[in-house]
Order: sequence, then structure tokens, then C-alpha cells
Amino acid sequence: MELLGQLFRCEDVERVLSDRACLQGMLDFEAGLARAEARAGVISSSAAAVIAAKCSAELFDFAELGRGAKLSGNIAIPLVRALTALVAQSDKDAARYVHWGATSQDAIDTGCVLQLRQALKFISDDLDLLAKDLAELATKHRLTIMVGRTWMQQALPTTFGAKVAGWLDAVDRHRERLREMQRRALVLQFGGAVGTLAALGERGPDVARNLVEELALGLPEIPWHSHRDRMAEVAMTLGLCVGTLGKIAKDIALHSQTEIAEVFEPAEKGRGGSSTMPHKRNPVAAAVILSAAMRVPGLVSTMLAAMVQEQERGLGGWHAEWETLPEIVSLSAGALRRMLEIAPGLEVDVRRMTENLEATRGLIFAEAVAMALAEKVGKAAAHDAVEKACDVARTEGKHLREVILAGGLVRGQLSEEQVAGLFEAGRYLGSAELFVDRVVAASQRIERTT
Repeated sequence: MELLGQLFRCEDVERVLSDRACLQGMLDFEAGLARAEARAGVISSSAAAVIAAKCSAELFDFAELGRGAKLSGNIAIPLVRALTALVAQSDKDAARYVHWGATSQDAIDTGCVLQLRQALKFISDDLDLLAKDLAELATKHRLTIMVGRTWMQQALPTTFGAKVAGWLDAVDRHRERLREMQRRALVLQFGGAVGTLAALGERGPDVARNLVEELALGLPEIPWHSHRDRMAEVAMTLGLCVGTLGKIAKDIALHSQTEIAEVFEPAEKGRGGSSTMPHKRNPVAAAVILSAAMRVPGLVSTMLAAMVQEQERGLGGWHAEWETLPEIVSLSAGALRRMLEIAPGLEVDVRRMTENLEATRGLIFAEAVAMALAEKVGKAAAHDAVEKACDVARTEGKHLREVILAGGLVRGQLSEEQVAGLFEAGRYLGSAELFVDRVVAASQRIERTT
């Protein structure tokens, strides 16, 4: 579906997930392996140089490799066969040492890890940029009063800054998760046939140590062929991130509804139009992000199901990862890039937010009145009195303040001045401002430590 690539994907990440990048990752493993074995005295330096010189994806017939994978069950077997033939054209003796002591899964998994390292760098950088944008937005609107909504209904006053700070706080947790996950996931896979490196004898550990230096990867304590928690953790971490992006997109979409009209995606010629309704301004980026939030959880579930693999090498579970994990990475990167396109220029209608504070004719201040009255008559009695007042206000179309002032219980406990103060939104924001400042400061600390 190349026609939809620019809609759902991120061009930078698509390059590192391409067929070419997949093959190059495996070839980088083969080149690194040859150099690592030469350093350990397993093969000659001249043989390693010849092998490494042929480890370029441009030298291979992709269609032929695809046909070979259909027969072999994985792409590494025909790739190693083709690489051996290329090396033999220059040095038949060196060709004997292609893929020496390794197994197909070593090449495929390590190649995938090398791709992930590049893709996750783009995603990490984009998350950092998003955090910066959200921190600026939260700071700008730390005192912008709006209606807080629960169960899709108006609840109490809050600030737009507090809402954005909630988004930012979640994004910052994903930034930390991503960094922690990469320390565990970006490691070498190198174990030979059953994970013992038996073909290399006593020099296996030396080759492994050399290989992680060649590829700049971490060295695991033991090969992990059938232990897929690392790959599943990548999927789950991105799944959590996309879930938060979906939550933010959902908020933006809801607040852009005609009846609310408080927040909008940036205006741009051609963005969000309708093929038939000239007045429409659809939240198109939010739609793309939400589509990813709907698709990714099922893919993450596949990665979790694929963890249950047989003995020393999985049958089917490993294969299930090959298209699933790149799709998760691709959709996640695309959703994040769409969010980056709208976050810096998000349009906030402060006037509309102020107008919406009066949409319920004072009902959103019911808790404030009940809490003030509770100090005089107790919580239960206060709640009952204010609840009855709310019913009257709704049925008679009156402002709650008017009903409260007419009520005998309240009139005997609170002055008109006190009641009036309870209907000022700025007086019932709790710790919203403090929370914004704390989240922004914490986000800046994360920035300084990266």
C-alpha cells in the first residue's frame, strides 16, 4: 500500500525497515562476524576482508533471495548461499569461512536488532521533540481555565495546561521506558546451532566479544534464540507509547467537535477538508494516530503469543515476528510523526473555553458549593442539599447560583459573597498550577540527562 505510505508511515523509519535495510543488517552481521573471527585467530584477516567487501545489499538479487526463502523457510539461508558464491568469485578459500560457526537465526536476529537500533533512535528523538513541544504548550496555558470532563460530561474547572501536562507526563514515561528497553533489547544474537557456539570450540566467547565491538551492541550472558522477551518488550514499549498518542489524539478530536470547539489541529491549505462539505475542518492527523492505536495492540498480542517457543529454536513463533514487529515499529513511528506535525501549532480557542464554563449554568461548581457547605452542616447533608438544588436548576432552567441563594439551608450558612466566590472558576483549580510546574520541571530534568 505505497499510496498510503505518507499517511500512516514515517519516511525516516521506513528506510531502516526496508527490504534493503533488512538484508544489509544481516550482511553487517556477516561482515562483523568475519572480522571478529579474524581478530580471534579463527580465520585469516585476508579472508575476513574479502568476505566483508561483498557484504553490500546492492550486490544481491532480492527477487531470487525471496524465492530461496520460500524453499528454505527463512531469508538467511539463501542470503548466505549467495554471499558465499560472491566471495568465491574473488577468493575460493575465503568463501569457505562465510557464516563460520553461526546459524541462520544469529544473522536474522542480529540484523533485526541493528535495524531496530536505527528505528528506535528516530522514535526516541521524536519523543524528545514532542516532550519539548508539550512542555511549552503546558507552560503557555498553565492558567488557561477550561472545563474538565468525566464520562464525556462537564465535571469541574481545570486548566488546559494541566491537561497538556498529563499528556507530557505520560510521554516522559515512554521516553524513559524506551531508553531502558534499548539497554536490554539491543544486544547481539550469536549462539550457533543450539546456542552453545560449539562449532567455534573454546574461541566462541572471544569471537562473541569481538563481534559486539564490531557491531557496537550489548553482549548478553547467553544466546537467546527461543527466549523472545527482548523482542516482545520492544513491541510492548511501542504499544504503550502508541496508546498514549491515541489518548492525546482522542482528546484533540473531542475538543475539536463543533459543539465544544476549543482545540484544533493547525490550519493548513488542504488539511482536513471534505470532498463535498466546504466548511469541514477534520482532525485528520488525530484520525491517523487513532488508527495506529487501534491496530498496534493486536500486533503486540501476536508478539506476546509468539514468545511460547519450542526448546532451542522456535517453530512458527519466531517466523510470526518477522513482519509483525516491523509493522509495530512502522505504525508507531508514523503516529508519532503525525503528532509532531500538530503539537507545535495546536490552535487553542481560549475564548471558547471560557464560554463553555457557563454551558451548564453553574452546575460545574456544585462540588465547590457542597464542600463549602459541608464544613457547616456535614458532608452528607451538604451533598443532599446541593444535589436537590442541581435538580431544580436543571428542571427550571435556572442558574445554580440563583437556586443556591434561594435555598434555606445554604442561605443560613453561607453569605451571598461567599456563594458568589464559589462560582468563580479560578478559585477552584486545586493544585493544577503546581502540577503543571512539576511535570514541566521533571521533563526538563529528563532532557538534561540524555
